[in-house]
Amino acid sequence: MKEGDIVLTPLPQTDGAMKNRPALLLRELPPFGDYLACGISTQLRQTVPGFDDTISKADPDFAASGLLADSVIRLGFLAVLPRQRILGSIGEIAATRRAHLLRRLSKHLTADLGRD
Repeated sequence: MKEGDIVLTPLPQTDGAMKNRPALLLRELPPFGDYLACGISTQLRQTVPGFDDTISKADPDFAASGLLADSVIRLGFLAVLPRQRILGSIGEIAATRRAHLLRRLSKHLTADLGRD
């Protein structure tokens, strides 16, 4: 597995149950090789405009993603995934999409830091 892969992994649902869901591996984290990942959903109504990213069948990287339907990559649904919890890779997104998502997340995390 590598950064940019879409994997299947158990993720918590709103009712607290765990369900195997797709997630995007954003960055590998030191020191153990765990991954910062974000959940992916077909519930497009959950998209946060200007924050999340949608991937659709019309996108050039959709076929390689392994996803079955238009989906939202939810930057607000983050998890740290140990390698052993990842069931396997189903596909990948374009490197440019992952870079865009990381810049967007970084910008959000560092906004207003100069106000202390």
